[in-house]
Formats: sequence, structure tokens, C-alpha cells
Amino acid sequence: MSTDIIIDDLRHPILSDAQKAAQAWGNANPITFSEAAALEHARARTGLSDFGPDDFRERLNMLLDEWNADAGISNIHRHTLWSYVTRYAANRLLIQDILKKHPEIHDEVIERPIIVAGLPRSGTTHLVNILAADQRLRSLPLWESYEPLPLPGEAILPDGTDPRYQRCADAWAQLQATVPLLAAMHPMEPDHIHEELELMGPDFASYNFEWISVIPKWRDHYYATDQTPHYEYLKTALKVLQWVRGPKRWVLKCPQHMEQLPVLRTVFPDATVAITHRDPVAVIQSAVTMTGYCQRFYRNSVEPENLIAYWSDRIEHLLRACVRDRAVWPEAQSVDVFFHEFMADDMGTVERIEAKAGMPMTPAVRQQVDQFLEDHPRGKEGRVIYNLKRDFRVEPEELRKRFRFYFDAFPVKAEVK
Repeated sequence: MSTDIIIDDLRHPILSDAQKAAQAWGNANPITFSEAAALEHARARTGLSDFGPDDFRERLNMLLDEWNADAGISNIHRHTLWSYVTRYAANRLLIQDILKKHPEIHDEVIERPIIVAGLPRSGTTHLVNILAADQRLRSLPLWESYEPLPLPGEAILPDGTDPRYQRCADAWAQLQATVPLLAAMHPMEPDHIHEELELMGPDFASYNFEWISVIPKWRDHYYATDQTPHYEYLKTALKVLQWVRGPKRWVLKCPQHMEQLPVLRTVFPDATVAITHRDPVAVIQSAVTMTGYCQRFYRNSVEPENLIAYWSDRIEHLLRACVRDRAVWPEAQSVDVFFHEFMADDMGTVERIEAKAGMPMTPAVRQQVDQFLEDHPRGKEGRVIYNLKRDFRVEPEELRKRFRFYFDAFPVKAEVK
């Protein structure tokens, strides 16, 4: 039985000793972002210098400028953001290097992937992890998404562990020490199947940066820019990973795809797409609670009103794009997954998706999935009790009115009262 978790200090956080210590360290070690320093750090880490096409620099500088101008970012979180951009820059060097050494990688074919799209906080993570238990499929664990290629000359650790895996495990341990309730909302263990948008990171693209920082200018640039080149970069990165090891049929997932369905169809035309749907009020409630909880560590103050305004708009943008573009994916290649049905019958949902993808369930696969579900019961880390009225001073029914267009388009059940 899962333990109920009530975050009763969301608006006025009471910091733990670990949080206070981390904040104190950050304050003693302030950091300023610059393109030159980030790229030099990546060169020193990898011993490489060819970043490939330079168009990424504009996007990198857009991020750095917005972060430098934001006095609300805590000094400790500035180090986290720095680790993101330097890791992405290093990964870009490594990807460029292996493509130059092995041009045959471009001949790899990403064939008939299964791609989960849908609102954040709508079951996409649970669904992709169940699908990834099917060993016929290639998936992207968190540790590999963070560092898709090893550093030159770096040896496996004496106990046989890949050092990339160990770095991811260490980062998760640090995160658990500073924002421990995150495990109940969005677990980040190294083996956890992650979003492939991490592979857009080396191209300094994707909406992922919106989850870790307040960057409205970046969002507006993303809105105004064709994302096809960045999806092509993602596809090339998948080819690299596929060339390194199989199997060769991928299962992927990312909520961003919900507002990029035409681009997804252009780049992955033979995919089977499963689109998850959930009450937007429940989605927003979950998203802003998780983000608000992390703000005690990521920002100098919690900003509940800004959070509810931003993510209400952001979810509406995702949903309006989905309603507009859903028909670009034909019935033969797509499945709509409704949250209430998925929660009632997750195995049946998986069977339906795999049947659509031409991969009928077998006894061996059923055993693999059953074992995963037994090892990863829902609520394993506790169940967060959300309170939109108390924490964000919003009436659920009032918020739901702005999403009438979505309820008119899909048979989604209202959850939050």
C-alpha cells in the first residue's frame, strides 16, 4: 500500500538541512554563463573540437542570456543548468566525432518505432516503461539519454559498471537528498526509460528547458521555429545508438510530440503513435505541484501564481495543436489512450498498442511485462495528495472551462473537483 504524501509547505517552504547546505554551497560558488566557457569545458572533457554545424550557437546563447538575466534562479540551480549545457555540448562533440569516423551510421534505418505522445503527467512515463519491458523493443534508459556515447578512453569501472551509469546514479542520489519527494512524482533512476528529447539537447532544442528554468523568450522562439531539423537530429542520434547496440525497433515517448504531430509524421512516417489523454486540470495540478515543490531548491522563492499561469497556457498550446493536427496520423498507425481506461487496464492498453504496431502479445512478452509491473507497482514511492485550491488558489471547474474545446474533441473524463 502506498503512503499518502501531503506537501503542506509548498507556498512557504521549510528547507531541510540538506537543502540549506546545498543552497549555502551555491551561494559561496556563484556562476555566470557564457558560450565560450561552456564550449571550452566540453572540448576539455572530450578532447574533441568539431561541433558540426554552428547554428546551435544561436540557441545556446539564447538560453544563456535568459538565464543570466534571471535573478530568481538559485545559485545552486545555476550549477545544475551549467551541467546541462556542458553535457549537451560534450555529447554534440561525441556524436559528431562518431559520425565522421563511421559515416555508415547514416545508413541505419529507424523502422516502425512505437512512439508515445500525450500530455505531461498523463501516464506517458508509465506507459513507455511498460512497453519497454518488451525485450523485442529498443528503449532509452535515463543514463544512456544523458550520455549516449562514452568519453574517449574512459574505462568500465572495476565492478563492471559503465561510468555513465554511475554518474547518473550519483546524480539521482544527490537529487533525492535535496528534493526527496520528486521520486513519488517523477522517478529518475538510471534504468528508468526516459524521453528521447534528451537527444535533441546536443542540438540545443526541445521544450525540455522549460521544465528546468523560466524561459518565456526561449519558448516563443520554439513556437515560431520549424522543429523538423531538430527531429532529424534526434533521428540521427537514434541511428548512432542503434548502430552501437540493438535491438533495432524503438519505443519512444515525449509529450512535446503532441504539439509536433505533423513534424513527427514527416520524420518518422512509419511509426505507430499512441497519444495519451487526461483531464487537463489534473495534468496542470500535477505539473505545477511538482515544479513548485522543486522551486524551493531551484529558485530563490516559490512562484505559484506564475506557475499556474504559465503551465495553464502551455498545456492549452499542446492541446490546441493536438486537436488541430490529430488527423495527420491515420487510424492504421495511431491509438488514443484515455487515462481512466489505461489506469483500469494497463496490460490491455499495451496489448492494443502492440497489436496496432504488428507485434502481437506472446507468453514470453507477457511474462516480461508482468515482471516489470510486479517490480514497479504504482505508488511505490508514495502517492502525492494534490490540492489546487490550497496551493494555487484556483478553482478546478473554472480552470477546466478554458479546455472545453478539448473535451468536445475527445471523451476525456474530468478528475479534479
